[in-house]
Amino acid sequence: MSPQRTAPSSTAPSSTAPSSTVMTHREVLEALSGLLLGTLVAILATSVISSSLPRIIRDLDGTQSSFTWVVTATLLTTTISTPIWGKLADLVNRKLLIQLALAISVVSSAAAGLSGSVSMLITMRAFQGIGAGGVTALGAVLIADIISPRDRGRYMGLMGSVMGLGMVGGPLLGGVITDGPGWRWNFFVGLPIAIAAIIVLQKTLHLPALVRRAVRIDYAGALLLSAGIAGLLLWVTFAGRDFAWASWQTAAMVGGSAGALALAVWVESRAAEPIIPLRLFRNRTLVLSVIASVAVGVALFGTSVFLSQYMQVARDKTPTESGLLTVPMVLGLLISSTISGRIISSTGRYRRFMIAGAVVLTAGLALMGTIGYDTNLALVGTYMFVLGAGVGMLMQNLVLATQNTLEQADMGSGTATVGFFRTLGGAVGVSALGAVLGSRITTLMLSGLAKLGIDPAALGAGTGTIPDVQSLPVPIRTVVEASYGSAIADLFLIAAPLGLVALVAVLFLREVPLGTRSGVEQRRVAEAMAEPESAGAPGLVGAER
Repeated sequence: MSPQRTAPSSTAPSSTAPSSTVMTHREVLEALSGLLLGTLVAILATSVISSSLPRIIRDLDGTQSSFTWVVTATLLTTTISTPIWGKLADLVNRKLLIQLALAISVVSSAAAGLSGSVSMLITMRAFQGIGAGGVTALGAVLIADIISPRDRGRYMGLMGSVMGLGMVGGPLLGGVITDGPGWRWNFFVGLPIAIAAIIVLQKTLHLPALVRRAVRIDYAGALLLSAGIAGLLLWVTFAGRDFAWASWQTAAMVGGSAGALALAVWVESRAAEPIIPLRLFRNRTLVLSVIASVAVGVALFGTSVFLSQYMQVARDKTPTESGLLTVPMVLGLLISSTISGRIISSTGRYRRFMIAGAVVLTAGLALMGTIGYDTNLALVGTYMFVLGAGVGMLMQNLVLATQNTLEQADMGSGTATVGFFRTLGGAVGVSALGAVLGSRITTLMLSGLAKLGIDPAALGAGTGTIPDVQSLPVPIRTVVEASYGSAIADLFLIAAPLGLVALVAVLFLREVPLGTRSGVEQRRVAEAMAEPESAGAPGLVGAER
């Protein structure tokens, strides 16, 4: 079917290679269909529980720290695994890798649905993050394989639509399931979609064979990188709650993590196949995209994960209502990413949208920092729409700008590096802002109860548990709602300056004309040109059929 399956003839001139490998619109859509299903699964796996997480934590007798760690565990393993998946994408069969990532994601999600304790839930969510890291990294790499940078914005509109469907449908579906058969069923809804995605990928995604070569995984670098990141996240989570910020525990954790990361850099500089090739950081576009991605990760993940608590605790909404009320943010993301993607494909200009996205993102964060427990919900929805619009114009275009400047040999590692730092920012953001939230809520609740002349100890206040506001007397309920509303608004204010960091980074980006050849076409041309010199070279790894 597809010209991708046929290796270029040794007699064909290299100049004709591009035309023989160009995919039609139909072939691109067929190949893209499995990737879109995979993306939908990855988004649903996370978004479907966002509206039900407060109830899940209450039912499992968890605390505010547990709420944070259910999210952080997934972000942590996604962060750690993303560059590893990206490096593997440069070495071995990419289609097999994404199918494996999908399998890991949904099996661990199903296991999470059987959790009898918060610790088991957190563990299964950590395994789920490993699969999500693979889907995130490999999806972007495979899109680069089949679609040229110039045309990628057009198809990113489809990706944005699927992301919007998953982000809108997930909380709504999760809320309905939680209010109906129960929250455990949220973890099973992705199974049929994942099976469909694996089958569709097998049938429609046809990539050329890879040149056979020795594969050497940098296990030492992966281990040191994982240890350093995990240590920092653990420190951010526990400091200020289980021990003082200025303490020997802080010195030990920060010092150990810094040492592990420094050693990881040393190992990476000498490894034959480094997880994150250090030469990538000579690429100006990649470095600036990394800086902006960290800011976006902290601002987006570090704040949006707490919106369900705002809706359900500060506004006393059900999980279903909570999902409905977060729709404006997703609509902003969907509309802005779709429209900007189409214009970018038509004009080839992307930098202006990245600048506009950073400005709008900063404005959205600042506006969300003004909300309270009694703010008009229509106004809150407007602020969320602005926030989502900023993310939609910025996040995917950072990946596009980076991919446009990468060599094919580094496409997997480079793409994954941007995703790695974005997820790292999100993981740090959730951990740090979660710690701030817990401390701030305790302070506000104690102060509010004291003004009412109520002994906080008699009500268990300050224990860190997430309250069921419907069971509280009206005066105490008002204190709890006001405390959560103010504390969550403070998180957005803390994150707002990071939007300015992203703006400064994209202002320094140079716009490079978008390429017109897909990754597969570029490899075909390179192989055709090299064929006369490699007649006796080793064979090919089995084609990805």
